[in-house]
Amino acid sequence: MPIVLYDLAGANPALRFSPYCWRTRLAIAHKDLPVKTIAWRFSDAAKIGFSGQGKVPVIRDGDHVVSDSWTIAEYLEEAYSEHPTLFGGPTGQRHARFVNAWADSTLNPAISRMIVLDVWRVIDPRDQEYFRKSREARFGMTLEEVCRDRGKRIAEFRRTTLQPVRLVLEAQQWLGGDSPSYADYIVFSGFQWARCVSDFELLAEDDPIGAWRLRMLEMFGGLAGSAPIAAAA
Repeated sequence: MPIVLYDLAGANPALRFSPYCWRTRLAIAHKDLPVKTIAWRFSDAAKIGFSGQGKVPVIRDGDHVVSDSWTIAEYLEEAYSEHPTLFGGPTGQRHARFVNAWADSTLNPAISRMIVLDVWRVIDPRDQEYFRKSREARFGMTLEEVCRDRGKRIAEFRRTTLQPVRLVLEAQQWLGGDSPSYADYIVFSGFQWARCVSDFELLAEDDPIGAWRLRMLEMFGGLAGSAPIAAAA
């Protein structure tokens, strides 16, 4: 029986763009587990009422209901310990927790300031008013103002925000070391979020992060690489 994953979708139900849902999709693929995804939108709160909260990702695995991408990863690691490990052991899990916190507090907010208007453009019209109002309250300005100078800010983002990722990938092939781990999925999912909704390029052509991103796109039979993007939605 497959795991059921409630996955954030755009106006096109095939467009799945949430970085947090992508973390879960890649974690399930890493564990080599069957999965069924269900399109969910911000206006579909009732669909996940059984989870006791209002955000995706949410998974239903038999009698188990788990929400929050980090909590889901911990659940998958424990429940399917005989499958490939996401963390490589307790120490790797603690390291991945730091990467998770860094991505949530630094990387994804910086990416959001580049693409939030593009996200608004591809979500279901029923969700647009809520999304605009909530994000503009968060940023203290309109979505257009948030993204207006992104062409000027991208150089600093590449040079400063991405430098920790770059330094690691210059020394090793994966953030997880010799093979990909959940840390790779955490960071990559931010790039996948941008790729799915926007044609604004986060990386310079010669950035070594690009080769890693390409390897991630090709993993699991091209799971991420073959995902619909807004331009083709």
